[in-house]
Amino acid sequence: MASANTSWSEENFSCPICLDVFSSPVSTPCGHNFCRTCINRFWDEKVQCKCPICNKMFDTRPDPQVNILVSEMADQFRATVRVKEQPCVEPGEVPCDVCTGTQLKAVKSCLVCFMSYCQTHLEPHQRVTGLKKHRLVEPMDRLEDRMCKKHDRLLELFCQTEQECVCQYCTEADHKSHPVVPLKEEYEVKTALLGKIEAEVQLMIQERKLKIKEIKDTVEYSKKDADRVIADGGQVFTALMRRVKKCRDDFNQKVKKRLKTTEKQAEDLIKELEREREDLTNRSSEVKWLSHTKDQLHFLQAIRSLKDPPPPRDWTTVEVCPPSYAGTLMRSLVQLEETLNMEMKKLREAAELKRVQQYEVDVTLDPDTANPILILSEDGKQVHDGGVVKKLPDNPKRFNLFTCVLTRQSFSSGRFYFEVQVKDKTAWWLGVARESIDRTGWTGLSPENGYWTLYYNKDKLVFRDDPSVRLPLRAELQKVGVFVDYDEGLVSFYDVEARVHIYSATGCAFTEPLYPLLCPWYQEGGTNSAPLIISPVNQTD
Repeated sequence: MASANTSWSEENFSCPICLDVFSSPVSTPCGHNFCRTCINRFWDEKVQCKCPICNKMFDTRPDPQVNILVSEMADQFRATVRVKEQPCVEPGEVPCDVCTGTQLKAVKSCLVCFMSYCQTHLEPHQRVTGLKKHRLVEPMDRLEDRMCKKHDRLLELFCQTEQECVCQYCTEADHKSHPVVPLKEEYEVKTALLGKIEAEVQLMIQERKLKIKEIKDTVEYSKKDADRVIADGGQVFTALMRRVKKCRDDFNQKVKKRLKTTEKQAEDLIKELEREREDLTNRSSEVKWLSHTKDQLHFLQAIRSLKDPPPPRDWTTVEVCPPSYAGTLMRSLVQLEETLNMEMKKLREAAELKRVQQYEVDVTLDPDTANPILILSEDGKQVHDGGVVKKLPDNPKRFNLFTCVLTRQSFSSGRFYFEVQVKDKTAWWLGVARESIDRTGWTGLSPENGYWTLYYNKDKLVFRDDPSVRLPLRAELQKVGVFVDYDEGLVSFYDVEARVHIYSATGCAFTEPLYPLLCPWYQEGGTNSAPLIISPVNQTD
């Protein structure tokens, strides 16, 4: 068999239908050769079978036989041509519409045939005279969708008025007065806009992710908060139930005690009656025996020895009064109500303290304001009387007479809270003061002069005012909490350890910055040498 050479062209071994090198070539009864797949597909689409080359009609559909010679020659020729050298189609590339086996990459698309061709299948368009007139463009997929339905021309332009793709003929007819731009130009504009939209969408996605996390965190926090509230509530109700049980037990004891008193009275009366009955029974027996004796001497001698009966008791006036329980239950309930009210008050005050503790601020003492006799710790959290007046530079912010010190921090709005340990001290005062207070003289420590303070000295606890307000002295007062609502004009003091409210000054008119104020007072011979300590808030106490 002759080997393929330049005298044999691809046309000699090409299927007239697919224009590709024969694949499984078969012959029709009229002697023409086709790919088996191509001729069968051709006949599948026809009502009557005929030869695509000579148009010979067949009465019945032929059963084409394999042409061994053409098949072998086609295989040899395929080995010599560059079919395998052509690149296969990659993702995103336009495939050849003619390739039946492995699809190759299209190099051109025909706007007349509406097909895309690889280098091999493009050859007829470069050779056949009629096909040379077809308009070839860079490879495009879905060519039918790229053609104008009205003018059968490529959609190459974009109408900005109608916001649709048009062909050149459209710009001369329906879109004549409309501004049009090349598809590439509009594509770049829309791509940039799409990028902006994508960025906005991504931002919205991120916002929703954060919102989802926020909601989940809220639910998680709510669960933990619910568990804590349930635990706290359980303790409260347990305490209240203990109070109710104690009240019930006390009530039962009172009733039983009254009943026992009545039973004891009745028992004593019954014993006395039993003794009298027994004495009377014995006397009755003696009288009865004497009444039957016939011996006169013996009778007279025996009756002389018969004792006179004890003076009779008038039992008609003696009675056992049943105990009265009227009012016992009511008094117990009233007492229970008072107890529960006290417990509820404590709970409310504890809840109030917990609420204000969330406004804790971190404050430190300002040495520039401290009286020269005071000693401050390095961290600015403690102050006590050092016993010696230090020589310090003059400073208009310094207290010269009162043993006071202010914090570095001031507050002009909102709410703030801090705690001061007063344990082991016999005298102190603390609270808040406005910025313009007189720090050089013996100004009265009242709200009128810019001081809102609590004062303690051994046997008294007062809120400094004009006149001062004497407060119930709390035993073992160890830590004081100070809460200020600047906007509401409120200053409140709390016993932190007992978790109860001490006093509140309301209706205060704050017009300038407020500073926390501490005064440890004098040593008093060492009995009051303990420091005042600004302590961190511990809500779990």
